[in-house]
Amino acid sequence: MIYNFSSVNLINIIFIAIGIGICGLCILQIISSVHIRKEVRRYFIVFFSLILLYITSHLVREIMNGVEGNAARVALYIVTFVEVLAAGITSCLMSLLILSVTKHQSSALPLLITITILLSVHTVILAVGWPFNLIYYFDEQNVYHRGDFYLLSNVVPVVLLVIDMVLLIKYRKNIDLYVKIAFWIYIIAPIAAIIIQGLLYGVQFIIFATVGAAVYMFSAILYDQSRRYIKQQKDKSRIETELSMASSIQADMIPSVFPAFPERPEFDIFASMNPAKEVGGDFYDFFLIDEDHLCLVIADVSGKGVPAALFMMASKIILANNAMITKSPAATLTNANNAICANNREEMFVTVWLGILELSTGKLTAANAGHEYPIISKPNGQFEVIKDKHGFVVGGASGMKYQEYEIQLEPGSKLFIYTDGIPEANNKKKELFGLDRLVNALNKDASKSPKDITEQVKNDVDSFVQSAEQFDDLTMLCLEYIGRK
Repeated sequence: MIYNFSSVNLINIIFIAIGIGICGLCILQIISSVHIRKEVRRYFIVFFSLILLYITSHLVREIMNGVEGNAARVALYIVTFVEVLAAGITSCLMSLLILSVTKHQSSALPLLITITILLSVHTVILAVGWPFNLIYYFDEQNVYHRGDFYLLSNVVPVVLLVIDMVLLIKYRKNIDLYVKIAFWIYIIAPIAAIIIQGLLYGVQFIIFATVGAAVYMFSAILYDQSRRYIKQQKDKSRIETELSMASSIQADMIPSVFPAFPERPEFDIFASMNPAKEVGGDFYDFFLIDEDHLCLVIADVSGKGVPAALFMMASKIILANNAMITKSPAATLTNANNAICANNREEMFVTVWLGILELSTGKLTAANAGHEYPIISKPNGQFEVIKDKHGFVVGGASGMKYQEYEIQLEPGSKLFIYTDGIPEANNKKKELFGLDRLVNALNKDASKSPKDITEQVKNDVDSFVQSAEQFDDLTMLCLEYIGRK
């Protein structure tokens, strides 16, 4: 085999070799970049791989052009077919990139159908033109020549070029200026290269223009994606800081200093809240209404995260204010429900168990708005579930009336109230911790102090859940009534 290289051939080979190196570096850069969206990264890997296939096929044709022999002839026809087909597929991808960058993937299906049809037409033109030498052919010396219908191979790329222009004009407001400029350069550069190439016959400026414009377009989009990534990281950091502050504010609104009332020997109380996220929707509260009445509240807001936390803080204040005024659990829930329903566009709600303990007598008056059952133990006895009557959730519907009931606590009795995050905690097998396990945890040593009892329950829940993700807030409150001596 004899290779004959003219000065034009050498220039073309140099252009192509540089283009192959640049495309290879771009692919490595794309793979290693963490700033690019996944769909854009996948696009550019395919895009530069096709350009690499296109210019490599062209390089092989340039090297083998004029090499005699049947084997060389077959190879020349194959690599030329691959070259022209890859060029057509590459032109198809530009439209998809524009939709991806502008985030108009909803328009992708009609475009994909159009592209598939055009690509099929392009392939058929090449396949039919091959045996009849319509698009290109090689003479007896295996030298490349354009066929009489060579322009047919450019019909599909030109149609796609028009589609790209229409998309750029249609979605121009969704594209940053420098990315828009890069897109237009990629579209116009090959046209300019073809004009120059016509003046300097043989020199393949189209290769140089395609690779150069593609690299510039990739650089512009990479810069744009990196800028957006940095902004997202800053926003994420700001949000994390704000969530941390919100968590601190929420924690400050819930009683957290124990012993809570060291000067009051009539009772001992302990509570804890472990939110599933930075901020939670559960809350507990306890406060003295007067010298002889202690109000106890435990509640669970619908939803999670910041909205639930905001709703929780508003609900806590409304419940506390009404409890101080009415000194009645039923009236407190009724008034709080009406106040919340009056301004509740998001239609959130909260389940509440609220009790008022008369410290001098041990009489506990309570009302339940769709919350979990309380669990009570008698002196030196076991914990048992009290299946009280449930009212409707607070915030669910205006005009609701709530009923209250009484429980007589004797000195040494304990009250345990909680949110559904305890019985509904699940392990990796999706098994629930359940009410029975909760009662068993409480009864391991019912004589313990309220603090030890809540810690025992938390330990049992953690042992059951193990490494499974916590989906709900874990909130509980335990009170021991000691009475006045």
